[in-house]
Amino acid sequence: MSVRRFWASASTLVLAAVAALGIAQPASADSLAAAGGYVALGDSYSSGVGAGSYLSDSGDCRRSTKSYPYLWATANSPSSFAFVACSGATTTSVAGTQLGALSSSTGLVSVTAGGNDVGFADVMQDCVLSGEAACLSSVGSAVSQVQNSLPSKLSSLYGSIRSRAPQAHVVVLGYPRFYQLSGSCIAGLSEKERAAINNASEVLNGVIAKQAADAGFTFSSVVDEFAGHELCSGDAWLHSVSIPVYNSYHPKAAGQSGGYLPAFRSAA
Repeated sequence: MSVRRFWASASTLVLAAVAALGIAQPASADSLAAAGGYVALGDSYSSGVGAGSYLSDSGDCRRSTKSYPYLWATANSPSSFAFVACSGATTTSVAGTQLGALSSSTGLVSVTAGGNDVGFADVMQDCVLSGEAACLSSVGSAVSQVQNSLPSKLSSLYGSIRSRAPQAHVVVLGYPRFYQLSGSCIAGLSEKERAAINNASEVLNGVIAKQAADAGFTFSSVVDEFAGHELCSGDAWLHSVSIPVYNSYHPKAAGQSGGYLPAFRSAA
């Protein structure tokens, strides 16, 4: 699935109602970021795990100077930049430990969250170590969680973000498709496993996109940006099984600069 941008309040009726109530329309994202600063929330895909060049004070959160939030902030010089995304973060831990960086004057927010809530790392471990049947079962369980329990978790997180930063332009980013099917890989997972993992990613992105739209946030997919750079493409922007293990299945520096950064920039 490739969804470029979702705006939850596109209806002219809604705009007319807002105007009738005399409520001022929000400023542009650029002016808000310039005035109120930029806050980068989320999990390892936002902190930049896999990209290297980690900030010395970020510890196990592994916030990278090659991550899309850091690259965007460097290029755009917002009035302030709070980089609080952290490896391993779930919707609950983002809400519990990262939202203190937000305020009523925050102008721009980015966030990735959801993959860890459905046991992404465990799924990939099952697929790599336990064979096709176990892999497909694990993927199926994750998809069930995406469809049944994740929507309310995302809704709660997004509501908390809006409450803490009522004027902010919030960009929610999705996750890449992992594999190029019928690609260059001659070993590792079966095509059936790769297809199932890709499908799970699309389901996940669809749920995130809907919840972002319901919250009035902007969803930006990275699927198009990563097309041709999936695992088995011959030019992957994602790590496969790697040492150190925490890099596995995370974007390389090229995936942050060539994939996530353009997707964020187009929405911010």
